Amino acid sequence: MPDFRVIPSIEQLRQRPAVQALGREYGHAATLEALREAAGELRRRLADGGPAPASTAEAAADIEQRARERLAATFRPSLRPVINATGVILHTNLGRAPLSRRAAEHAAALARGYSNLEYDLVEGTRGSRHAHAEALLRAITRAEAALVTNNCAAAMLLVLSALARGREVIISRGELVEIGGGFRVPEILAQSGAYLREVGTTNRTRLGDYGLAIGPRTGAIVRVHRSNFTIEGFTERPDAAELAALAHRHGLPLIEDLGSGWLHEAPPGGPLAGEPRVQASIRAGVDVVCFSGDKLLGGPQAGIIVGRAEILARVRRHPLMRAVRVDKLTYAALEATLVDYATGRAADEVPVLRMLLMPLEAIVGRAETLASRLREAGIAASLVDSQSAIGGGSAPGERLPTRAVALAPAEVGAAALERRLRLGEPPVVARIEDDRLLIDLRTVMPEEDETLALALVAAVRGSDQT
Repeated sequence: MPDFRVIPSIEQLRQRPAVQALGREYGHAATLEALREAAGELRRRLADGGPAPASTAEAAADIEQRARERLAATFRPSLRPVINATGVILHTNLGRAPLSRRAAEHAAALARGYSNLEYDLVEGTRGSRHAHAEALLRAITRAEAALVTNNCAAAMLLVLSALARGREVIISRGELVEIGGGFRVPEILAQSGAYLREVGTTNRTRLGDYGLAIGPRTGAIVRVHRSNFTIEGFTERPDAAELAALAHRHGLPLIEDLGSGWLHEAPPGGPLAGEPRVQASIRAGVDVVCFSGDKLLGGPQAGIIVGRAEILARVRRHPLMRAVRVDKLTYAALEATLVDYATGRAADEVPVLRMLLMPLEAIVGRAETLASRLREAGIAASLVDSQSAIGGGSAPGERLPTRAVALAPAEVGAAALERRLRLGEPPVVARIEDDRLLIDLRTVMPEEDETLALALVAAVRGSDQT
């Protein structure tokens, strides 16, 4: 029969200096609960015939260690920084766009204290949170007005609820897309209280199809950018200017969901050269344009609405606006990101743009340095031609040439190595191709290169810690 007397009392455990340190770090109530659970676990282990500690001191050390592990696991934040070595720039599962240094610092500064979120410092009276970011958005897009919501789906829901509830909304069959997480444009339309009126076919919708569908019940025409898939071959689609002119002849607003929110000027022939810009839609006469803040724009998660002042005033007054508005941290990060666009620094300062426009030779230089570092540690590493992806449901079919570091150590398989990296500190997420682990530095911040090298060495050698 096991000797349970080897297990120290909780009061004895609480007198240990290391346990008292745990109490100061995690709180005495949580530490006490962890001690009880760890002692109970040891008791069950002994009852099941498991190995017994040689002494009370050994049992106390065992309980103390298990309590420390429980507390660390309980109090460790579930949302943690990750090194993205997949080469997918807008990785939806990894938080999409990383913020610029300026955006992160501005959000942190506002998080630490009070702010003028809804206070007019000039007049000394209550202000409106909607004023934040509006001036920058107007200057960059040349729209008359702007609003910010918590994501692009919310932006579309708000706009349609305010402008077309109880009326028909005309949309091409080829634009009834499904976005991430199984959300479908027709379902968002239905939730707004508008009625869907489909026109054209999947591959061809002419201007006349829209014109024939317009009637007394029509509330708006909607145009959706197919940002996450392409249709090739026998296709037709009226451009934004033609559709805007048609809508305006009938006194209707043209609403466009651009999804990814491309504001930058793409180099001719380069990535995203064919991606529609928000500014072009405004110039074409689109009345309301909705787009994301955390995709190609490279800012925080947000749904941005720009367009005609008269129409956006109606949207701003809608009761749903309060439900989808954003907080001070989103405004802070968004404004700082927009400043980089307004000053022409976005290509250098906004990480998403920097990754999109990063020349191959810059990636090759860093990859060679990393591979050399690994070889010095006795790890076989080679460089392979590969492709990075834009991701985030943006620019479908676009691929960026890259040079990845390939690892296939004989002592550990690619799957086991990927798991060790994923469970390490910090976690590193990579991809596997042809039984090799590929590290694509396009999506690794330059300041993370040293940490990544240490993590790779530790993982290959069998440790989950760097």
